[in-house]
Amino acid sequence: MKGIYKAVKIAERVYWVGAVDWNIRDFHGYRTKRGSTYNAYLIVADKITLLDTVREPFYEEMMARIASVVDPARIEVVVSHHAEMDHSGSLPRALQAVRPKEVYASVMGAKALKEIFHDAVAVKAVRDGEKMSLGDMSLTFLETRMLHWPDSMISYLEEGGVLFSQDAFGMHLASSARFADEIDPAVLDYEGGTYFANILLPYAPLVAKLLDRVKASGFTINMIAPDHGPVWRRDLERPLANYARWAAQEPGPKGVVVYGTMWHSTETMARHIGEGMADKGLEVKVMSLDTNHRSDVAYEILDAGALVVGSSTLNNQMLPAVADVMTYLKGLRPRNLVGAAFGSYGWSGEAAVHLTEIMKEMNVRVLADPLRVRQVPDERALAECVALGARIGEECLKTMEGSEGEQGG
Repeated sequence: MKGIYKAVKIAERVYWVGAVDWNIRDFHGYRTKRGSTYNAYLIVADKITLLDTVREPFYEEMMARIASVVDPARIEVVVSHHAEMDHSGSLPRALQAVRPKEVYASVMGAKALKEIFHDAVAVKAVRDGEKMSLGDMSLTFLETRMLHWPDSMISYLEEGGVLFSQDAFGMHLASSARFADEIDPAVLDYEGGTYFANILLPYAPLVAKLLDRVKASGFTINMIAPDHGPVWRRDLERPLANYARWAAQEPGPKGVVVYGTMWHSTETMARHIGEGMADKGLEVKVMSLDTNHRSDVAYEILDAGALVVGSSTLNNQMLPAVADVMTYLKGLRPRNLVGAAFGSYGWSGEAAVHLTEIMKEMNVRVLADPLRVRQVPDERALAECVALGARIGEECLKTMEGSEGEQGG
């Protein structure tokens, strides 16, 4: 195995020694269509340092990559930026094999690693802003609590200007390419946006603060090395600008219609609502939950200004797939959306009412009472659907104008 896996040099005396997971398709309910990577990095300083490990099944791959550069026994320092087990799963085995002199994490990271591995891992805590000498190189640590765990932190290697950004600026993307400039920019934007929408969206205000803090730090950043996906060595403004835009969650001229249907009546309503929004100039995505995953919906609302959700009624409730996506979206806490609920029903019609309640709990500005149609919508009902879509489209555009006006002021 030692001869199979090789480290990749990403900067002077800095190597990628992680693992590629070609097969993972689900990450906490987020569909990872293109797999992922678990990035670990080796700094060959006077004190050879390993930054993070990999998911436990990929331990041998990581160790083989390390061994292609140095004898793993020469590693003196191990740093854990984030205790989640896609980054720390191999930590106990690695420490047993390497026997480093020191293992570091944030204050909350040291606590989390003890809770996960109990007495198998002894960790020293580093403070926010602390600078650590590696002999002829140095690392500076910044806590990034709740991006996206309480223990999260990033580090900056002054020699070379490498920002090890942990889960920020990353994406779930398996690839033989190690650098972002070797990958189609459209893929980077899509997978980066999908990652932000499904992982970091609840913490968007903290992302904005982090960006400001990094700018104010005085760091000269030549490279961004995240814990998932490719390394950014060129066009660093692209991920920074994307994060600033996504974190702001400014409403866009886009409406997302999400629905679950039994006998296509709710689907027919969805299509007509979408037409009403499109008539007002919105880009529209009409998404059946028979063919779209919850993480696809999260991605689409990242730059939307309107969310409209529909469901048939089943056993006095919304359909299970709709309940699933609404629970998921509620946890992601999207902001600055207008919308409404709708649905066809046979007897009692509670689904659209329940959807309206959830949307209000999500702070979606609900523009109308739930639009409910008994059985199959007739021409009058479909005209109401188009009118609802038009009203939502108009209000979405007004909200955008108001947002731009506030910025201008």
